[in-house]
This record gives sequence, C-alpha cells and structure tokens, in this order.
Amino acid sequence: MTGLIMLLALLLDWRLGEPKAWHPLVGFGRWANHWQTKLNPCLAGQPQKVTVGHSDPESGWLSGEAKALLAGALAWLLAVGPWLALAVLINQASSALPWLNALCTALGLYLALGWQSLLQHARAIALPLSQKQLPEARQALAMIVSRDTEQLDESQIAKASCESVLENGSDAIFAALFWFIVAGLPGVVLYRLANTLDAMWGYKTPTFLYFGRVAARTDDLLNWLPARLCALSYCLMAAKGNRRLAWRCWHRQGSGWKSPNAGPVMASGAGALGIALGGSACYQGQWQPRPLLGPSQPEPQAQDILQACHLVNRSLLLWLVLTLLANIGHWWLLNHV
Repeated sequence: MTGLIMLLALLLDWRLGEPKAWHPLVGFGRWANHWQTKLNPCLAGQPQKVTVGHSDPESGWLSGEAKALLAGALAWLLAVGPWLALAVLINQASSALPWLNALCTALGLYLALGWQSLLQHARAIALPLSQKQLPEARQALAMIVSRDTEQLDESQIAKASCESVLENGSDAIFAALFWFIVAGLPGVVLYRLANTLDAMWGYKTPTFLYFGRVAARTDDLLNWLPARLCALSYCLMAAKGNRRLAWRCWHRQGSGWKSPNAGPVMASGAGALGIALGGSACYQGQWQPRPLLGPSQPEPQAQDILQACHLVNRSLLLWLVLTLLANIGHWWLLNHV
C-alpha cells in the first residue's frame, strides 16, 4: 500500500496545504528549545565555565568543546526519542488493521511534507517579480532564505528563489518520501524531526558550533542518499536537451558546494533548467564566495522560478508512478508466483 499511502498524503497536502491553526512541528520546536535551554552550555547558566572553541582547564578531563558535543547529542536524543518511540508504538498498534495503519501513516507523511507550502512561497515571489514589484518580491523571498534580500535585483531574486525551490524540493519532499518508503511512519518522523533540529541548531555560531554538530551531521547522513536520488530525478525530468547538461553539472560542480547534499541537488537542477545559479551571496552584511552551478548563462528570471516548481512536480510524479508500479509488481508476484 506504499504507493496508495503516498498518493493519499500528497492529496491531503494538495487539498489542505500546511496546517494553519497548529502544526505539530511548532510544538516540537518548543519541546526542542526546552532541552536546548537546559543543556546548551552557552545558554544553561554556565558561560563563565564553558567557552565553546577553547579547552577549559577547570572543567575536568572534558574540554568545553567535548561537553558541548555531548550536551548536543543528549539534547537531540531527548528531543527526538519520545516522538520516534510514539511513532513506532502507533505503527505497531495499528498493524493489525491495515486501513488504520495506512491512515495514520498517510497523516504523518502529510504533516512531514512541504510540497504545497514550497510552491506557494515560490509563486508569492514569482508573481510580483514578473510585474517588476521588487520590494514585494524581496519581502516574500526573505521568508524562505537566510541571505540578505534588501538590495537584490531582479535576477538575484530569481536566482535565490530557484536555489531555494530546488534545495527544499529535496529536503521538504523527496527525503521525507524516501524515509517513508524505507521505514514507514517511524522513518518519516525520524527524518522530519532530525531535519527540523538541523534547521534550529545546525549553525556555525558560538552558540551552536559544537552543541548543534550532532544535529547537523545526522541530517547530512539522513539526506545523503535522498539528495542524490533527487538530483537523479532532476536529471531524468529535465527539459528536452538538458538531461546531459544536468548530469554533467551534478558530477562536475555538486561536490564543490559547502553542503554535501545541497550541492548535487542544486547543480543538477541548474543544469536541468539551463540557468546559472550559485555565485557570491550576501549573508548578514558580508558577501560570501560560492561556486557557480549550471551553465555560465543565462541568468535566471521570474519565469524560471515557476520552471523550477514544474521540475519538482515532474520529479514528484516520477516517484509516485515508480512507487505505484513497484507495488503493483509486488502484488502480482505474490499472487502469481
């Protein structure tokens, strides 16, 4: 029933979108912040004893870095563990009733997906940008990227938007589907909560440099294979004539990106769309050099944001069709062999 559950979850997301009143991930964020406040050495009332980045001779046999790493690992387990255990319990308790198990899994997958939310954010940027309303486009872009957006021109707004759509297509859609296919409801819960903690703690700042390292590395590990399957999907579903370009960009440029998983996805997507992505970007007032992705020209425009959404949708359709065909093949083998 994997394909049918996936279809039901996608239909729920398509029809209902992201929950407006209360999203479980909002509650999880408060839960995670509770443990971070208690355990992060930089926030737990011990700043005079633990200075992240330096060994503390008064802290015993563990350095400040090691204590922060262990605290981050413990916080990760306390934040994720109870909800993962609950998912396993629900999965086991409902296993005797396939319809109930399918419903619970579909609901969990729906809550983990960010398909329609991603498309809505992209359209909110593309529409004003196509009408040359740059302030509105910058404001909408600021909701989905961490870079500075105040001074971006039309092409830079389109570039940042395309990069976000391609990367978040992997994080918010395909990785969740991958872990659903591999491990059902527990896999979905594990991935989505790990990905949320990376978004909360996975920063190279004094507060999170060591405390958030376990969250960042766990997310990298869980995303490694899904990101490459997503990059492959972008290659296969590229516009006619761009499939080889997408493949070349992935293998020649993907490994040069600072993120081991975002690089292959965005390089493949840039080639699939036939546009230039990457390059320098401004974060917190400082321009940071980044490798180029895709062909050197042309620079993306407003319509390319929608083309990036179409690429994500085509890749999603590919995953759904392949999953349904695999289910049909499995059913046929069980009944005819």
